Amino acid sequence: MASIKKEINISGKTLMTGKDCAVTLFPSNEKGIRFFVEGCEKPILASPFNVVSTDNCTILANETSKVILVEHFMAACAFAGVDSLDICMSFQEMPILDGSSLQWFELFKEAGIVDENPKELIELPEPVFYSENKTSIAVIPSEEFKITYCIDFNHPDLKNRWISFDLNQNKTQILEARTFGYLKDLEKFQQMGLALGVNSENTVGLTYNGYTTELRSEYEPIKHKILDLIGDLNLLNINPLNLKAHIIAKEAGHKSHVELAKKISQLY
Repeated sequence: MASIKKEINISGKTLMTGKDCAVTLFPSNEKGIRFFVEGCEKPILASPFNVVSTDNCTILANETSKVILVEHFMAACAFAGVDSLDICMSFQEMPILDGSSLQWFELFKEAGIVDENPKELIELPEPVFYSENKTSIAVIPSEEFKITYCIDFNHPDLKNRWISFDLNQNKTQILEARTFGYLKDLEKFQQMGLALGVNSENTVGLTYNGYTTELRSEYEPIKHKILDLIGDLNLLNINPLNLKAHIIAKEAGHKSHVELAKKISQLY
């Protein structure tokens, strides 16, 4: 098990609802990542089987409460190696911060991490596949962790574009990759009561032939998709970065990520 050394706090605006949310992270001696929403009786355990929605983001819930947009936080947990943590929230949506996982990761480093066991690589006993419509994901046994991700968007930089990431590369380019969306869709989403916290600092807007902000690295939106996949897979009771596997994803999203996590869970 690995947890933080001390309690630590952060707060900020939320992406979907535009509300304020204060978050306190507490060390835990119990393996698992648990979310406590203020005013609700029971914690919500991070698990693919507690996901109730993957529309626009990943939402966890139990009988009395829910937690919106957990994937960026869960990705930071994976990169930091943290698997034992209690999170207390003043509101039901995690703050978006800068739209990436970097500030969460830095918060873990500031708190310090206690790791009771050395990292162990996890063998994948057999390939795992998920396919639906245009979406295909394959998880193949390998000597080391690797992700190859393709998106096919109506955008000159992101049309049938593939990139790969492994742990020998610069992890910061994945951690700092911000959420994104088409600028033309923003007004529609906001009329629906969504994306109310979007701004130029936390979201990369896709225009017809460019972006609304300078990218932090080349193909930042695809790197954010890799970040989302790592976060969604970290809902498992194993750290996906420790899997000896090559994950190949084409035109995937939160729904397929979570369904893939459920399939992998059947192997352990």
